[in-house]
Amino acid sequence: MGTPATGSDAAEKTVAHSGFTLTRDYPVPVGSVWSAFADEDQKREWFGGGAVWTPGEWQHDFRVGGRDVAEGTFHGGTVSRYVARYTDIVENVRIITSYDMWLDGAHISTSVASFEFEGIATGTRFTHTEHGIHLDGLDDGEGRREGTEGLLTALGELLTR
Repeated sequence: MGTPATGSDAAEKTVAHSGFTLTRDYPVPVGSVWSAFADEDQKREWFGGGAVWTPGEWQHDFRVGGRDVAEGTFHGGTVSRYVARYTDIVENVRIITSYDMWLDGAHISTSVASFEFEGIATGTRFTHTEHGIHLDGLDDGEGRREGTEGLLTALGELLTR
């Protein structure tokens, strides 16, 4: 989606690394949490919508090697684009993805994320672990963590309706 930086442009390019782990306990069985990722309609409800943006392009191909795309325009006018590839799926156990993010066409990050599902007495313990590379000061780990926390809150709202 872009061309390599050369000359003085290359001097302005930066790379920052970050990582985080978020754990949430949801009061529903593992299969219900799993379905919120595997079922396109459910995933779109918590991941691809919301009141803060207008949805755009959407793809959901839930299989190893499959690709997800979620694009939308925030009401402030900024276009966000998420493109992920599933690299490992073990039903009701884990999902591994690598994904890229763009804002207004600028590549801002590449990340690897794992989603782990564990049955507990009160339902499901869900663990999201992410390692990110943030580019050119356009993104950072704290912002990504906050965005992911918002998504996990939306997931919880879907699961407890």
